[in-house]
Amino acid sequence: MAKYAELLPRFLKYVRVETRSDPESSTIPSTPKETAFLQRLATELQDIGLSDVRINPKNSYLLATIPSNLGESSKIPTIGFLAHIDTADFNAHGVNPQVVKSYDGHSKIPLGKNGQYQLDPAEFPALKNYAGQTLITTDGTTLLGADDKAGVAEIVTMAEYLMAHPEIKHGTIRIGLSPDEEIGTGADHFDVTDFNADFAFTVDAGPLGELEYETFNAAAATIDIAGKDVHTAVAKGAMVNAIQLAIDLHELLPEHDRAERTEGREGFYHLYRLDGTVDHATMKYLIRDHDKAIFEDRKQHLRAVVDRINQRCGADRVHLTLRDQYYNMREVLEKHMDVVELAKAAMEDLGIKPVIYPVRGGTDGSTISFMGLPTPNLFAGGENMHSRYEYVSLQTMEAALDVLLKINALNVENHIK
Repeated sequence: MAKYAELLPRFLKYVRVETRSDPESSTIPSTPKETAFLQRLATELQDIGLSDVRINPKNSYLLATIPSNLGESSKIPTIGFLAHIDTADFNAHGVNPQVVKSYDGHSKIPLGKNGQYQLDPAEFPALKNYAGQTLITTDGTTLLGADDKAGVAEIVTMAEYLMAHPEIKHGTIRIGLSPDEEIGTGADHFDVTDFNADFAFTVDAGPLGELEYETFNAAAATIDIAGKDVHTAVAKGAMVNAIQLAIDLHELLPEHDRAERTEGREGFYHLYRLDGTVDHATMKYLIRDHDKAIFEDRKQHLRAVVDRINQRCGADRVHLTLRDQYYNMREVLEKHMDVVELAKAAMEDLGIKPVIYPVRGGTDGSTISFMGLPTPNLFAGGENMHSRYEYVSLQTMEAALDVLLKINALNVENHIK
């Protein structure tokens, strides 16, 4: 029998529930489906036997506690483990996961009965790393939701395992399951005091060994362009084509600095949505950079480009709304490298090579670390996230669970001499 017998069925059960977040919503959580799933998870955690299981009414975080079994006088720091329950903006309705046992590491995996899509090692070479393992994939019509229901399943299974094995010594462990990470608002409402941990980890990174403590600085920009639509027969000198202004604006940004042309620590401006008519157009950008000074320069350059278009028009036709989303958590975690080293040591003790690099994205830990709770990010196992080609290895999920338990064990060992 597998060590974590409930991990796979629990994960399959979770991903079948639609919990896609909605960036246009102003509610917390952004969708009722997230609320329903959090309530369902609360019941599950209560049934497992956790304490203080509750949903914070202000931020909709599901909180729970695994009480210390080392006595009230224990000086063991309290660990927090966090994951998010919402999924991204690819189709998340009717997720129908496939389980591929003993994958050979080189064959194409058809996604769904008609085989319209497939996981091909020629296109996705990481598949070669999973020879002999069990893969969970999509059916080609939806995402899978391993981001981050793999992390949720791993944390809940860890809790179940510890409750079933009281001989495993541990301090107090806090669990936090959140909504709306994918739309960048969930962690904005996190309550560090209510969570009451000394340090924490998000379980939301990708393949085996990923350990993240350096992320992008991030901002979102919305640009509204007011045109003037007149009949093309009399357009000269009268028409102002909002679509053309959008094109002109985009071409004034550095041509290389686009997501699809950058890597490593190179930042970018990513135009991810453009809607418009001659009369009105809207542009939405993501602005990213690891370096804080360059990040600020990027925002200022966008402001200057907007001003330049307005000067050309002779009127304020272009309006920019700019909002910072999160910052590079390395700025905080450099002062708390003991937390990173704890996770690194746990992986190395298990024979897992830590994979540490500057993340071209962010996590809830980016925001939470700046709130005063050091929160690096641990691998949960997902590959090709946010797409029909998403998959995860069961063995990697089990390894992630091993790491969570080992972090706890080392936390105890380091403070009981």
